[in-house]
Amino acid sequence: MNKNINQCLCCSSRRHFLRSFLPGVIAFTVLQSAQSAKAEVHQTKALVLSCIDFRFFTAEQSFLRNKNLTDKYDLTALAGASLALTGFPHPSDAEAFWDQLDISYKLHHINKVIIIDHQDCGAYAMMIDPNLSKDPERELQVHTDYLNQAYSSIRSRYSDIEIEMYFATLNQGEFPQIFPKL
Repeated sequence: MNKNINQCLCCSSRRHFLRSFLPGVIAFTVLQSAQSAKAEVHQTKALVLSCIDFRFFTAEQSFLRNKNLTDKYDLTALAGASLALTGFPHPSDAEAFWDQLDISYKLHHINKVIIIDHQDCGAYAMMIDPNLSKDPERELQVHTDYLNQAYSSIRSRYSDIEIEMYFATLNQGEFPQIFPKL
């Protein structure tokens, strides 16, 4: 009588079978737990659009921390912040913003957009007037106008999203809110 009749064709012994089978069971268990972690919903509160100017980065982080948004926002930085929505310096900048907003909205379920423009912005100097920052009143008015344009554009596409606008000053830590002109 042949001893091998009751054995698996791929395994020479029960011990060999168990050694082959066990890693598969462990891998399956690990993958199952990874799958449930992957299925969790990632949610943030806001998408923040700010300028690329490094001088304001630390103050912006502090400002957002004071608004209880630490680790609760997606960040998009484009030269000029609100100015980028007009297609400055290239139409692709506006496209990038809309793509980021759409992804943040769908993937992270944001309910707010925060736009932070700032004083002495080089992008505004390039686009509007190299001497814009020398007239603080005019500078604030120009930024307010572009922030309001951005507000209207976002509102027309995402009527359910809250929009906040700020104008950071060179006096680090000051972020006066700009209210929309309705």
